[in-house]
Amino acid sequence: MTSDKKRILIMGCGAAGMAAAYALGQHPEKFEVNIWDKNSLAGGVATSEHIDGPGELMINDGVQGGCPTYRNTLSLMAEFGFSGTPVKMMISFGKGPTAWTNYTKTELTDKLKLEIKRFGETLRLINKLEFFFIFVPIKQVLKWFGYSQTFCHEMVYPLTALFFGTGNQTPNVSAAIVARVFLDDDLRLFDYDSESMLSQSPEMFAFPLLKDMYQTIIGKLSATFHSNRPVASVTRRNGKVYAVDANGVEEVFDEIIFACDAETVLKVLKEPTYMEKKALKNVRYYNDVTITHEDDEYMEKYYELHKDIDQYFIRTDPNDPSKLEMSFNLSNYQPHLKVSSRNIYQTIFLDDTTKQIWTIDDIDKGKIRFTRWWRQFSHTWQHFAFTVPFMRYLQGKNHTWYCGSYTLINTHEIAVISGFATAFRLGAKYPFPKDKLAKKQFDQYLLVIHGKPSKLGFNMATVKSIALAPVMVIFAGLALFIQFILKCFN
Repeated sequence: MTSDKKRILIMGCGAAGMAAAYALGQHPEKFEVNIWDKNSLAGGVATSEHIDGPGELMINDGVQGGCPTYRNTLSLMAEFGFSGTPVKMMISFGKGPTAWTNYTKTELTDKLKLEIKRFGETLRLINKLEFFFIFVPIKQVLKWFGYSQTFCHEMVYPLTALFFGTGNQTPNVSAAIVARVFLDDDLRLFDYDSESMLSQSPEMFAFPLLKDMYQTIIGKLSATFHSNRPVASVTRRNGKVYAVDANGVEEVFDEIIFACDAETVLKVLKEPTYMEKKALKNVRYYNDVTITHEDDEYMEKYYELHKDIDQYFIRTDPNDPSKLEMSFNLSNYQPHLKVSSRNIYQTIFLDDTTKQIWTIDDIDKGKIRFTRWWRQFSHTWQHFAFTVPFMRYLQGKNHTWYCGSYTLINTHEIAVISGFATAFRLGAKYPFPKDKLAKKQFDQYLLVIHGKPSKLGFNMATVKSIALAPVMVIFAGLALFIQFILKCFN
């Protein structure tokens, strides 16, 4: 007897793959869902890890939390009985004369008060002309408008790196994305302060133990989860998808959802199309390493250390101010660590091509509790010029779909939305239509990355968004030409 169900393979079980599996799983009569993941546990980069040292402590690694506007993430968590723990966002930038925070005025904010006030006006201009500035790096805008190197390196770049995890590629981040941090109703974390830039400690949420959350979700999905089963190759022919695992076992599917990074897609996909190669190769990845440690002396040496308050610490390298290092006090973020008298820190060293400037060797090796390497993509302006506008032209071609945060912006929320959007395109219902903000975010992503209006609503904004894609491509080419001219004269 032949089944009428579509047989779907999801490659990867991080936030995007899990969300796609959840939405598809609401229709067991329509879909047979299989998930192949190279890891033993679901969650992708979002893991919980036991750390060395006295006692039995576990930390959340890879993802710490989010803001209350992460409505799709929070709604999915609630479906399985989980919720975030409220925390206040407390940040310490720089050290000594370059120190500033989001909760006190400092010598630096007083010194730069005129530029701070003017930058608010620049952000509004960028936001108004977003269709152009999406293709211009923030470093170029700051240069055009005559901002000082101190303002750029000690305030704008560290703040951008904090929000988007862009590391040492921060100067190349799209200016429009920086503006959205302050002006977009859905993305905004802070109201811009014309005197001190930041003057609020907004409420965030911390995830529960990620291991428990992801294992609970995967155990209740209407999908078959194959752990420790990496995909070796994917071939598309005769209207079917043929996937071979690392042991040489081949299975046939009607559709495949790549819920993994772009590099892995190109590694396993046989005969990718010209558009797939161009769009996916443009996603730029860098090697970073996170050191989890308990070295108070290291933290005091390089940061303004307020042990009982701050969660985030960011410093600019004094010898190369375009480079950054970031640290976290996990004990002030993760609720299950607050009962411990220990301060558990994480320090992130960005882009191993610049490791000669890392301060990693200054961390007491006897106080290191866990080490993890990453492949991290960066939000350069080229990402918004030559990957994002073209993703809609890849979706569904040759029975192939793409989701994951790299398709737009590197946040857990975008990863979740991307999984829902892919499932929706395959015929699943969007799971949270009653949450207006969650639905709005989903609709916007669906328009930008799939070029399709949601059946939940259709208006002139939808028409404009769909029509804008060819215009974005033209402006991308124009922006590239402008960058070339600027390089010639610099």
